[in-house]
Amino acid sequence: MKGFKLSSREYQENDTQINIDTYAKKLSIGQGQCTIIAGPCAVEDRDGYLKIASFLKSAGAHALRGGLFKPRTSPYSFKGLGRAGLDIMLEARQLTGLPLVTEIMDVRDLDFLYDNIDILQVGSRNMQNYSLLEELSKLDKPILLKRGLSATIEEWLLAAEYILAGGNKQVILCERGIRTFEPYMRNTVDIAAVALVKQLSHLPVIVDPSHATGHWKMVAPVARAAIAAGADGVMVEVHQDPDKALSDGKQSLTPESFSAMYQQLMEIAALNKTRID
Repeated sequence: MKGFKLSSREYQENDTQINIDTYAKKLSIGQGQCTIIAGPCAVEDRDGYLKIASFLKSAGAHALRGGLFKPRTSPYSFKGLGRAGLDIMLEARQLTGLPLVTEIMDVRDLDFLYDNIDILQVGSRNMQNYSLLEELSKLDKPILLKRGLSATIEEWLLAAEYILAGGNKQVILCERGIRTFEPYMRNTVDIAAVALVKQLSHLPVIVDPSHATGHWKMVAPVARAAIAAGADGVMVEVHQDPDKALSDGKQSLTPESFSAMYQQLMEIAALNKTRID
């Protein structure tokens, strides 16, 4: 067997399905579902987040994303509201019933994130933070594992193996682009990796076209390509006024752009299901 034993098709032939059950909403990721996770890059304020959360619920999104802790390149950039933003996200979940996704950067934050967040995200910078992965492996909680900035597919799957080996079988892989020589996009989206990983592994795979491209006009085309290639969903950034966003406004969709993209993705997903059936 390969080094990534537990995540391999040899270990488990059938696709893994991750089931999330909040008090108001049930969500399944994998096994032919097309899951759309959406929201602003960061939770900025109560009114703005609740407004965009309500829109996303009505537009068909399946889960809400929102950064509480943002690993910014510059220490002077907005790094999120931290614990103060959690109450805002919880209010948004109560309002919409949608599961919550946020990034965990430090094991010390598990004491308040574990009981409140439905899916914990490991960002690309922490993909090989093995101490963090080992702590997450002990949880009964879905983990969304982003591919590292320069990680190979094998390194990505081996990072997932750390979580699986500790007993947590709820791992969702997220392709978010890798760093190359190309300057026109934030990162280079590896669509082929989606198709390959779906062959190598039984774990669900989603794509983050917002961080992958860095340009909002590229988000919908890459999202369509991801679903066509077999991805189990996408995670996109949506902001009611991207020009005023405190982080990643250039890659954030407007509500109107999100609605148009959503319809396109559902059509492609339905076509994929017809081909499978």
